[in-house]
Amino acid sequence: MTTTATQFDPTATRGAPLVEVRGLTKIYNLDTGMFGSKSVLLSAVEDFDATIYRGETLGLVGESGSGKSTIARLLLRLIEPTRGEVIYDGHKIYELGNRDLRRLRRKMQIVFQDPFSSLNPRHSVQRIISEGLDDATSKREKHERVAELLNTVGLAPRHAERYPHEFSGGQRQRIGIARALAVEPEFLILDEPVSALDVSVQSKILNLLRHLKDTLNLTYLFISHDLSVVRHIADRVAVLYLGHQMELAPRDRLFDNPLHPYTQALLSAVPAIGDGGVDRRIPLTGEIPSSVNIPQRCRFAPRCFRTLDRCFEEVPEPENAAAHHEVRCFNHAPLGDEVT
Repeated sequence: MTTTATQFDPTATRGAPLVEVRGLTKIYNLDTGMFGSKSVLLSAVEDFDATIYRGETLGLVGESGSGKSTIARLLLRLIEPTRGEVIYDGHKIYELGNRDLRRLRRKMQIVFQDPFSSLNPRHSVQRIISEGLDDATSKREKHERVAELLNTVGLAPRHAERYPHEFSGGQRQRIGIARALAVEPEFLILDEPVSALDVSVQSKILNLLRHLKDTLNLTYLFISHDLSVVRHIADRVAVLYLGHQMELAPRDRLFDNPLHPYTQALLSAVPAIGDGGVDRRIPLTGEIPSSVNIPQRCRFAPRCFRTLDRCFEEVPEPENAAAHHEVRCFNHAPLGDEVT
């Protein structure tokens, strides 16, 4: 990676809230057993709170199954929540009718993980990018708009007549970004946008996303499992585990002084240049527990290296460990400190 994001100050006047998430929860009631005779509860996301400020990039990290993509779908109201609310620029999206919701969605777009499967192979780039444009837009205007968008993402206008299979993975992701930008949104959800790309291509796409954010005044929710990628683009970082937010802090504070044992374990697995081959990893024993019928306890307790008795008996609530630094843990501490 060649760039580092400027530290975002959530107290600055330019950082007015754009997206506010309160108690967002999605629990699925699944019928199992013979003929659906048994019902179980699968907790995908539970009591998720977040505020995304205008002009910032909020990173959302966690292992597979932590609820990252479910949150993305809930924010766009592609699925309905069990409880909780999402307020977008003062509008409670779960109270909007279909017409108002369609209008609002033009301001909220998503870029998907796989740039090949998210593009219709039977459609030309021209058609893919122009799908979201107003039906009243003339054919000539659509061609001009697509050419402009291709230039914006670093592709040539002549590429508009080609099809997805004729492009590399990085080029296809640029097309996906251009499609998201076609309706002139102000908020982009980037769901693992570089995980399917080579490292050298990842850097170019990240640089493009940062450039677009600055020039188009965009706000991002950047979802990833790759902490090294998140460190180079996010202003603040939220860490998820089994549907619970475990820690939330400004990027530099979280990477330099993580407080939650889970965050510490994740960061210990990131290779460090110049460590002389020293293994600094914090091993986590056992597999991630099932999201079905989760007991009322800290969700990380079965794998944690700093547990107390109460961790197996109570669910910790988020608390402010420092200014703008929130952690959900009964026994949080800087790595190396002993807390009992």
